[in-house]
Amino acid sequence: MEAKTLQFGRYYEEFEVGAVYKHWPGKTVTEYDDHLFCLITMNHHPLHMDAHYAEETTDFGKNVVVGNYIYSLLLGMSVADVSGKAIANLEVESLKHTRPTFHGDTIYGETTVLDKTESKSKDDRGVVYVETKGYKQDGTVVCTFRRKVMVPKRSYGDSRGGEQPGRPTPTS
Repeated sequence: MEAKTLQFGRYYEEFEVGAVYKHWPGKTVTEYDDHLFCLITMNHHPLHMDAHYAEETTDFGKNVVVGNYIYSLLLGMSVADVSGKAIANLEVESLKHTRPTFHGDTIYGETTVLDKTESKSKDDRGVVYVETKGYKQDGTVVCTFRRKVMVPKRSYGDSRGGEQPGRPTPTS
């Protein structure tokens, strides 16, 4: 019986303008996730770290999850569907945080292919232009960003080991 491999990312030829990839599963954001991300990135703003401050001095009345965590989470969610085979992430064109996220919210994401362009300098790759939206459990969109990703054509992948390049073969 032939072993099956899981597809991770897509080749240039597999992207179609207008296609929508719904990333699965979602992720429930915990206070720990938010605080750890803030501490790792040295963002100590009390809006994210100090519950008393947030309750007493903000319109939200509670801590708001730091936006860059939500962006990073969505970017990570999209890798298996969009950039798992990427040669390079070229550009983040826009990043909008449209609504707040709070501890306990579950984030879901989806990415739409807006355009694709073959490389002018190398015939084994192209650039895919996508928009990713993140939304909460009630459907409220909290983050949107557009980016350009350089992805290989199948010929590039085949010449470097196919679907799982660099994977060793088990020996007995």
